[in-house]
Amino acid sequence: MTDFFESPAARPQKQPDSARTLEMLATLFLVAFVVMTLYVGREIFVPIAIAILLSFVLSPPILVLRRWGLGRVPSVVTVVLAALVVAFAVSAVLTRQVSELAVDLPKYQATVNEKIGRLRDAAADNVLFAKVSAAVKSFGEIIPNRSAPANGPAPSGPRENRLTQSQSQVQKDGHAGNEASERPIPVEVHQPAPGPFDLLQTIAGTALSPLETTFIVIVFVVFILLQREDLRNRFLRLVGSGDLQRTTLAMTDAAGRLSRFFLIQTLINACFGVIVAIGLYFIGVPSPILWGIVAALLRFVPYIGSFIAAGFPIVLAAAVDPGWTMALETLALFVIIEPIIGQAVEPWLYGRHTGLSPIAVVISATFWTWLWGAVGLVLSTPLTVCLVVLGRHVERLAFLDVIFGDAPPLTPVENFYQRMLVGDASEVADQAERYLKTHSLVDYFDDVALAALLMAQTDLRRGVLDEAGQLRIRDTIEEVVEDLSDHVDQPPTRAAAPEPAGTGAPASAQGPLAMPPTHVIPAADIGGPLASEQDRPTTVLCIAGRSFLDEAAAALFADILKKQGIAAKVESAQALTIGRIADLSPEGAELVCLSFFDADLSAARARFAVRRLRRRLKDVTILAGFWRSDAKEANDLCAEIRADFCATTFKDALGFCQQQAAAGERTGESGPTDAKPAALGLAGAA
Repeated sequence: MTDFFESPAARPQKQPDSARTLEMLATLFLVAFVVMTLYVGREIFVPIAIAILLSFVLSPPILVLRRWGLGRVPSVVTVVLAALVVAFAVSAVLTRQVSELAVDLPKYQATVNEKIGRLRDAAADNVLFAKVSAAVKSFGEIIPNRSAPANGPAPSGPRENRLTQSQSQVQKDGHAGNEASERPIPVEVHQPAPGPFDLLQTIAGTALSPLETTFIVIVFVVFILLQREDLRNRFLRLVGSGDLQRTTLAMTDAAGRLSRFFLIQTLINACFGVIVAIGLYFIGVPSPILWGIVAALLRFVPYIGSFIAAGFPIVLAAAVDPGWTMALETLALFVIIEPIIGQAVEPWLYGRHTGLSPIAVVISATFWTWLWGAVGLVLSTPLTVCLVVLGRHVERLAFLDVIFGDAPPLTPVENFYQRMLVGDASEVADQAERYLKTHSLVDYFDDVALAALLMAQTDLRRGVLDEAGQLRIRDTIEEVVEDLSDHVDQPPTRAAAPEPAGTGAPASAQGPLAMPPTHVIPAADIGGPLASEQDRPTTVLCIAGRSFLDEAAAALFADILKKQGIAAKVESAQALTIGRIADLSPEGAELVCLSFFDADLSAARARFAVRRLRRRLKDVTILAGFWRSDAKEANDLCAEIRADFCATTFKDALGFCQQQAAAGERTGESGPTDAKPAALGLAGAA
């Protein structure tokens, strides 16, 4: 097999890329520096982050007011003032609800004590719990007894115990008087009652930090909304001034999507809080508005926010109601509402497409919570969405989209090739079944499988794919073909019919697929996919041209032919050698398909293979498949090797084979003829 592969000495060696290494190190250093800066300056960056997110939420209503003819400044002032009024109203209601709840909590103490007593009695009556409690109690008594000898050596007998105790008693009596005389006098320090100014200072100190943060957020929101266009232009200059058209469209689309997403998410969470408050009101849970506001805020926390919000009213309902009915009704309220909002309303409004993978949501929540605490947990999803959008539209930040985005990390072609490298045929077949729900088998093999084999051929030319890897790829392809053997294929997507040969157009203009318009014969007319071998009118011999990858492509094409009711057989590249070509029988094949990758490297081998086949099989029709090759290159090769037809895709090769089958049927009906079928490629026309 050494003549089928490049010599190891001729394979290029992969050189280390020092520039890429330095770039990766610089990126890691930049990321570490940014994280450290965000952590150290969180007192400043948290208000800025909140302001940026609020500006996305408030931008759509501002744009609506501006479309109605209101100026920029009046629109910003109107929307910001309306938002502040809503925020202060919610804060006032929230404060009142908390105060009322604090006053009413002592009323529920009797109910809580009664339920705790019931639980204690129920646990005492439970035999299993009693045994576990006794075991824990005995274990707690054993530990102090075993730790007692550590204080000193144990006495050796009863007499020694009595002597030791007597001596200790005498020492205690002797020192009792001295200790009583030397005992310190206790001193108590009483603080004076706080005055009005002290109370004012305490209240101001407690409220100063939230007020300061709120003021900074308001200032930044107003500034961002007023300078929206200027900030956009500066960002464009920073990240994409070289291609303003593309960058402008990308940033406009990103900003619009983020604004709609955050606004819709805010409205959905607000509606969720309103529904919860109304439901708790009818159930009878105290302070329903408080728990509705808490539910709306906590729903910004991914995955667990709704569960945390449900815990507070459930516990309160259990404390208020002497039974468990109210607590169960509260639990049912959240269990019913959350799936409806999450699984029906959100997909209907924005398809639940946050752009984040599930694992990225969890990681981002953990990271932002560590970085900024509870505020970071609430802001984790919106902030990460912003980073992903930047990664999709800014080339320098593309790694953010790869890490956190919900787009598949590998394309179907890359995934196909990667699974072939490890020999995982089951995952490849699973991918194929999903693809075949909307496409034909020939489309899948053309668009995915052939492209993946082309990647393997590229690695073979670079010298990084050894013979064992090629064998693994070929065997995996055969397993995939076997796994898809029961698939009933649908007709492939029809391509534009190529111009017939001999029309006077130059070869380069006609393309490598020049032939009369393809006549696709329905499967029922040529035997159908389930027809027996002897009923199929044409037998195609698919021979690998040079390597195991060519043999894998031949196996794929043979499977396509069988699905379309055409008998096919696969032979390895060894079948073209002098020692084995004599084994080919002229009665066993009416058409030969030579399978080649790297057409520029296979010209001589393809030419001699065609000559040997002509000598051995006489008038057999020869189809040369230069898979995924350049059109002009395949065109020139077609004329050089003098095959009957050349194709670069499975779809065109299938069309030629179906046309040959139809021509054979017509010839059989009209009587024998010495003329070849009319469907000849460029080489035949030449």
